[in-house]
Amino acid sequence: MPQADNNGVLLEFDTIGDSADPALLLVMGFTAQMTAWEVEFCRMLADRGLFVIRFDNRDCGLSHKTAGSPPDVMALMAKAATGQAITDDEVAYSLSDMAGDAITVLDHLSIDRAHIAGASMGGMICQMLAIEHPDRVLTMTSIMSTTGNSAVGQGTPEAMAALLSPPAVGREAVIEQNVKVGAVISGPLFDADRARIRHGEGYDRSHYPQGAPFQLAAIGRTGDRTEALKKLDVPTLVIHGDADTLITPSGGEATAAAIPGAKLLTFTQMGHDLPMQLWPEVTSAIADLTQG
Repeated sequence: MPQADNNGVLLEFDTIGDSADPALLLVMGFTAQMTAWEVEFCRMLADRGLFVIRFDNRDCGLSHKTAGSPPDVMALMAKAATGQAITDDEVAYSLSDMAGDAITVLDHLSIDRAHIAGASMGGMICQMLAIEHPDRVLTMTSIMSTTGNSAVGQGTPEAMAALLSPPAVGREAVIEQNVKVGAVISGPLFDADRARIRHGEGYDRSHYPQGAPFQLAAIGRTGDRTEALKKLDVPTLVIHGDADTLITPSGGEATAAAIPGAKLLTFTQMGHDLPMQLWPEVTSAIADLTQG
């Protein structure tokens, strides 16, 4: 597959659809590979007249892996909890840098402006992209994400414990751990058998738990985006599930409230996941936004 180069940070990407159509850049979340945007989901968007682009964030999938020791995430979280700012010298990169990666993918494809959609951390990256590169963004869809304000969207203790549990070792153990996490955060539409297949494919493509602390630190470094979101002038759709225990619904509500004119679309029974049953509605909502 092709790779874009952001000053030595190589970014794996692929495309689905007709390059003559308006571009839609999909940005995936924490530790999730671009393949978490499943091909069938992408084809639904392409069938609505969009040129779909997906890529692996740095420290994930087949993209660049950061050298050196990972940051002490627990120490950084403890610092942030006391109101102290996390500084650049404590982290390898921020969400702004990851937004720059997204711009690099667009540049590689000679795309001046694109529709953007991000899930979870990917929604945070899209928010930074719209804040810092507004001239490159046509519309934004922020899915199961939040503003960075610690007063909203906080996960339940069970969800956070599942997310931050020590990584399992070995293919089958990793798959089962991921399925267990999914059962906690994904809501009543969670399909364990389907998840087991997807996580097996993901493990075989790239298993890189070492990247997780770097990405988590980037989220912590970036902080609260609320005031910057209030200044956006971009058509925005915010999608959230009322059964999301990892980024609870107040995160999506706060995002929609902060961005002028944003529309909030809440799905019942949707957790921190994009279940197949909702793909037709989700893809239609994204496509409708891009078509004005």
